[in-house]
Amino acid sequence: MFMSIEPMALRHAVLAALLDGEYSGYQLTKIFDIGVSNFWYAAPQQLYAELTKLEAGGLVTGREVVQRGRPNKRLFKVTDAGLRELAAFAATPAKPLLIRDDLAVKVHAVDLLDPAPVIEQLHDRAREAAAKLEVFEQLLLRLRGDLDEETFLRQGEHVGPYLSCLAGCRLERETRAWCLETARTLGERMARAGRDIS
Repeated sequence: MFMSIEPMALRHAVLAALLDGEYSGYQLTKIFDIGVSNFWYAAPQQLYAELTKLEAGGLVTGREVVQRGRPNKRLFKVTDAGLRELAAFAATPAKPLLIRDDLAVKVHAVDLLDPAPVIEQLHDRAREAAAKLEVFEQLLLRLRGDLDEETFLRQGEHVGPYLSCLAGCRLERETRAWCLETARTLGERMARAGRDIS
């Protein structure tokens, strides 16, 4: 059954993640943790529920794998209908990036707040961004293998995941820089006002 195209939904991210092969729900959660988290977040229970919907809609097919000493698992792969769904989605105009960030709201309102907890949260976010950046950079190395980046981008296979991971790297690099610069600015303003930031 062919599902109608709607704005970006979890199903499109799941279909895109399954393009490389056949994966279990558990493997899919790991793919989302590393390779897809730079553009789509989903909790494991959301992924399992989406796989069930996709299978019921004929966009993925699943098969049972019997394991000795461990519970059986189901492996999923994209069907031809799933590929058509993804192709139709890819042909629809992309919507602008929408950001909802509670930390940005706190920074926006910081003139009427105690800046100290906001500064602390900015440093936390900078550390998180640095950790994500490290993961994405390792993924880039793994994706391109022995090739340098320029050669991989010209000749390598599966360039899509690499390009989306590059976007994730840039986002995390910019996030880290903005957080550190903003924390420094707020800290300097507190110091000039004679307030303790320790």
